[in-house]
Amino acid sequence: MADRPEYIQLEAGEDAASVRDRLSFLRGRRVLLIWPEEGTVLTRKLDLVLIQREAMRRAIRLALVTHDPQVIHHAEELNISTFETIGSSERSRWKRGRAKVFTTRFQRPKDEPEPDELMEVASRVRGETPSRRRRILGRLAIILVILLVLAGAAYVVLPSAIVTFTPAQSRIEIEAEITAGTNIQTVDVENRFVPATRLSVQIEDTGTIETTGQQELGDTLATGSVVFVNQTNEAIAIPAGTTVTTSAGTPIQFRTVQDVELAAGLGLQIEVPIEALPTSQGEAGNVDSGLINTVVGPLSSRVTVRNIAPTAGGATQSRRVVSSADQERLLATLRQQLQARAYVEMQPRLNETQFIILETVHIAEERSDWTTFSAQIGDTTDTLSLTMRAVVEAVAVDEQFGRQIVYAQMSNQIAVGQFIKPETVAYERGAVSDVNLQNGQIVFTMRGSGVVTEQINAEQLRDRLAGRTINDATAFLVNEIHLAEGTLPSVALTPDWLGQMPLLPMRITIQIIETPA
Repeated sequence: MADRPEYIQLEAGEDAASVRDRLSFLRGRRVLLIWPEEGTVLTRKLDLVLIQREAMRRAIRLALVTHDPQVIHHAEELNISTFETIGSSERSRWKRGRAKVFTTRFQRPKDEPEPDELMEVASRVRGETPSRRRRILGRLAIILVILLVLAGAAYVVLPSAIVTFTPAQSRIEIEAEITAGTNIQTVDVENRFVPATRLSVQIEDTGTIETTGQQELGDTLATGSVVFVNQTNEAIAIPAGTTVTTSAGTPIQFRTVQDVELAAGLGLQIEVPIEALPTSQGEAGNVDSGLINTVVGPLSSRVTVRNIAPTAGGATQSRRVVSSADQERLLATLRQQLQARAYVEMQPRLNETQFIILETVHIAEERSDWTTFSAQIGDTTDTLSLTMRAVVEAVAVDEQFGRQIVYAQMSNQIAVGQFIKPETVAYERGAVSDVNLQNGQIVFTMRGSGVVTEQINAEQLRDRLAGRTINDATAFLVNEIHLAEGTLPSVALTPDWLGQMPLLPMRITIQIIETPA
């Protein structure tokens, strides 16, 4: 018997016959008959008697929820539990009703004579007393009949059986391509269409990047000094502007910046300051020591030259300015930033089964007066900021609609007599294959999987097994139920010598063993 009763709500004008028909589908259950709030029905005691007989015939335990005092009075005489509310029926024990009303010795009429007073009259109308032997035989016959009745009842009622088997299980998986659209109003399971919702939010944000544009301010010349060495015995005048150069690779040229007099005498030397020529300006003029070793001009045969220390100070001077590429890069970055923030702000507007399709998040409106740069192209600055406002839109879909379509397709692929175990069903969203923002339609995939097993009607199975032999019952189970591979049904009888299934279906227990798919 199930722990939770079945509720039958009675309607105004309902009769005993209709209630008995409704009880025919509830064999072996607890049933709570609920009287209507307005008016009453089944006020005759005969109605309750007929309903109670039908309930007893189908092993149904009955109780009533009613405020009608007449119905309550009749129910008390039939030993049927009555309650004021459904809640009180769940908290209290139910009586076991009876189909007939019996009177007790305390309900006899007050003027009814005592048995001893009737003995004199009874002795006159009683026939001849049977002999002692006949009385004994009669009593033995009665006892024998009672024993036979008890034996027959025991044969029907006492045997029990436990039937155990393992139904076959398998896993089903499908992938459905679903079209969601803001112009679709209802779910179309057959064509795999689901409605979608367009979301919109106006959002503002600020971003900053470093500028990459360069404005050249001119080059500075490298400076240093060289030492001239006299290769003659005569004094040599070295005028300002004398050119000296490196000899390795591309020549780097320098010039002296002052007039000097090199004293007469072989090997005498003098140090003279130099600077790079404009052709060698910038960082190219910074050379290591010993690389300046050539004199250009008429003095090349009379003196040698060498730089003892590196030259330095040559540089290309520039400053950072805003370029068009900087503005485009910052604009693209801030657009992504706005869409990301809009996605977060849209989340609280969704219910627990809705989700936003990321591929549909886009800027639907932006205006020039909503876009403000901190500097314009060509302005000198190390950083560029942008404050921007935009309207961001996205499309959201209720995943529950997609699950309906996936489950329907899974159900279409299973055989008759099978069902998908609800606790094993799992869903997963797949990739988006097409997005059309103009008409608001999106195509995405959704996968579903679940365990498929046999649908066992335990009550019907007990009815069909009742009274069969063990071999016949086992063969029936093998032929009628798709069992797990490598398994056979088992039947445990009590008593085990009986060799036959109980005649009463209620004495048969069905045990189903489930294995992983």
